[in-house]
Amino acid sequence: MEYSLSQAMEWSRLSSRKVFGRVLDELVSGHPECVVIVADVASSAGLENFAKNHPSQFVNAGIAEANMLAVATGMAETGKNVFVVTFAPFASMRCFEVARTYVGYMHANVKIVGLASGLSMGVGGNTHFGLEDVALMRAIPGMTVICPADCTETVKAVETALNFQGPMYIRLTGVNGNPIVYKGDYDFAVGKGVVLKEGSSVAVLANGLMVNESLRVAKLLSRSGVDATVVDLHTVKPLDEELLLRLAATHHTWITVEEHSVIGGLGAAITEFVRDHQLPVKLKALGLPDQFGPSGSYAYLMDYHHLTAKAIAEEITKFLQENNQ
Repeated sequence: MEYSLSQAMEWSRLSSRKVFGRVLDELVSGHPECVVIVADVASSAGLENFAKNHPSQFVNAGIAEANMLAVATGMAETGKNVFVVTFAPFASMRCFEVARTYVGYMHANVKIVGLASGLSMGVGGNTHFGLEDVALMRAIPGMTVICPADCTETVKAVETALNFQGPMYIRLTGVNGNPIVYKGDYDFAVGKGVVLKEGSSVAVLANGLMVNESLRVAKLLSRSGVDATVVDLHTVKPLDEELLLRLAATHHTWITVEEHSVIGGLGAAITEFVRDHQLPVKLKALGLPDQFGPSGSYAYLMDYHHLTAKAIAEEITKFLQENNQ
């Protein structure tokens, strides 16, 4: 793939879910073992051209998500690398038993792609929000969980998934005009975070769209003398333990930021890691609260849930003051 600023800008305009389909269409020619199964979401996933160009590698299972995943597992048992695609709440909640018992337990070579996760579905409301998907998917033994920061990282995730053996969940957040984090090529690897900004005080650990917001947060914090480190933890499972242990030696305050429930997601994974390794770290997890919220535009919902750079910076400042830092 070509990685450049102009390409990143084009991808950004499409949104991560449209980019997913476009890049898979471009890359699949070298992967005859790849099959894509959708639950009637070809258009939403940008897969119209894929369906036309690779008809023998495309199946529309209709609005029958659990059955789709069962079919995918059967195909994986014949040697296929299967991508199953639908909206995040259906991919995770409606399919959970099949994902656990078929894909996870059988360690099937199936990639589950959750479209429009987080608050992306806006006016669709709580039935269409994907706020619990990471919690569910990372609870399945052997399931790799990736949450790309932007469209460029979505492309990296697809490239990786095409050459990856085993269960994987790819969580796509954001809408059209997805903010750009990566303007060119960079090293991407499962289970390896990316330090985007080096700082000397608080560490901000994020994934998905919150990576861009966290970079903006760092700029706001710098005005008050807080030099923040920003890390893109695109892989929630497995965590980059080596990076986290190094970070613990230099940063004793960690903030996690995610477009997911504060229960069971990145913040919970980091909390468990800190506990298990008995790290001397003060930790605050920011994300969606443990309650149902309103519907509305994406921008309105991000502001309502205090997931904008300004609101996040204020939360971090308050936390530092409470801890005398």
